[in-house]
Amino acid sequence: MRKNGIVVAIDGPAGAGKSTTARLVANALKYLYLDTGAMYRAVGLVVVRAGANADDAEGVVALAKSITIDQKADGDGVRTFLNDEDISGVIRTPDVSDAASRVAVHQGVRDVLVATQQAIGHEGGIVLEGRDTGTAIFPDAELKVFLVADVAERAHRRQKEMALRGEEADVATLEIQIRERDERDRQTQLRFGPWPAEDAKLVDTTGVSVDEQVATVVALAQKCM
Repeated sequence: MRKNGIVVAIDGPAGAGKSTTARLVANALKYLYLDTGAMYRAVGLVVVRAGANADDAEGVVALAKSITIDQKADGDGVRTFLNDEDISGVIRTPDVSDAASRVAVHQGVRDVLVATQQAIGHEGGIVLEGRDTGTAIFPDAELKVFLVADVAERAHRRQKEMALRGEEADVATLEIQIRERDERDRQTQLRFGPWPAEDAKLVDTTGVSVDEQVATVVALAQKCM
């Protein structure tokens, strides 16, 4: 057992419920919640704002090294800051999501962010969600969870999220975008190791309430303590 408890690493494709589940599991366990995906989104936002090419590895890595990304607890969740600017809302837009997916393929970007994430969570008592959580960041995590859900349900979830921000989107279009991102993310992850982690517990959230999926992950965590 680490000083502050175990490490719970939650991964999965876009829209599977990682953020909501991780945040609520951390609250239930009284653990720190770290949104690693938001850190990649922060880099994606910098790229979008700069009008840079997300596929230009050298340029993107230079941008990643030039910024400061931080996260602070906010009630049951966390807020993400870029050079002291609260960017928690603006990093959830489709263009930033796409940029984040593209910058994540660059090893230099991953090196910068993984070092920060490992420093924050090495003493345990933390729930991380996002790519690499159970492989590159904490391959020795006591619990690794991989959430899955069918594409149709993930598209409807994304549409609801966008509606809350006053944005409109066609479900069929979102399904196409999610399938494309799934394939890009899968190819990206396989360059750096197995995805999901070979010892991850798969949890299907299709047709499952948030409370039920949180209870499932909490029960798995308690068995590791």
